[in-house]
Amino acid sequence: MANILGIGNATLDIINTVDDYPAEDDEVRSIAQRIVRGGNVTNTLVVLSQLGHNCTWGGVCVNDLFGQRIIADLDNYAINTDYCKLELQGSVPTSYVTLNKRNGSRTIIHHRNLSEYSFTDFKTIDIANFDWIHFEGRNIIEIAKMLAEIQKKHPNIPISLEVEKPRSNIDKLFSQVDFLLFSKIFAKNYTSTNNAALFLQNIRKLSTSNLICAWGTGGAYALDIADNISHSNAHPPLQIIDTLGAGDTFNAGIIDSMCNQQDLVTALENACKLAGKKCGQLGFKGLGLK
Repeated sequence: MANILGIGNATLDIINTVDDYPAEDDEVRSIAQRIVRGGNVTNTLVVLSQLGHNCTWGGVCVNDLFGQRIIADLDNYAINTDYCKLELQGSVPTSYVTLNKRNGSRTIIHHRNLSEYSFTDFKTIDIANFDWIHFEGRNIIEIAKMLAEIQKKHPNIPISLEVEKPRSNIDKLFSQVDFLLFSKIFAKNYTSTNNAALFLQNIRKLSTSNLICAWGTGGAYALDIADNISHSNAHPPLQIIDTLGAGDTFNAGIIDSMCNQQDLVTALENACKLAGKKCGQLGFKGLGLK
């Protein structure tokens, strides 16, 4: 069991399930709707909590009914929200998700009108209490300050960074963390390649960290600090039901394995299995069960 701090986003997800993805200008009926808490880092923490870890969230939330709903959900999964910054202005970041029943794909329109978690907020946290710190790759300037603070005061705490979307200057963070967790979308945008191993080898020029890239149905790849390439096959469920949050679940699998002192090859396999399990169910409840 590890004490894990996650810094990043929490959202309200409005998920409409449709029989098939609509064409532009179509009018279709949703066959189901769910309104749930989302957000990359909080999804990852919810999975890690179910895997037996003590998890804390550092992020921004609005003190309204929607924000209270998010905090209540995190409380339900035993996520410590003591370091959450509650705002009186702005609105809860909202993701409008269209979930395709036919193949489990999800299409997201995101709206944000809320401040980001700042270095000033981060400095209220006693990071000495944590065994692992995980960041969502956003708010780059402030995260750079946070990473420098950790390296200055507690350089032995492992740090992971999720790199999901191309963002200006995000590559400036790559040399400051121990584990880089890339999405397939980022990889294909960054190098215009359909080869995960080649992408990781290109990234090696920017970072000596452990490099990991989830590749959907192609499984996942890793390049360790000794430049050994590893690969795990995907572990799809019998029926794909919901891929929303599969990448966040994969990241939780990597962090869980590393906190349990497993090697990177084992971590890849475990993370792919966990992400596959997520794709076979709605939501995140029960992902810690064997």
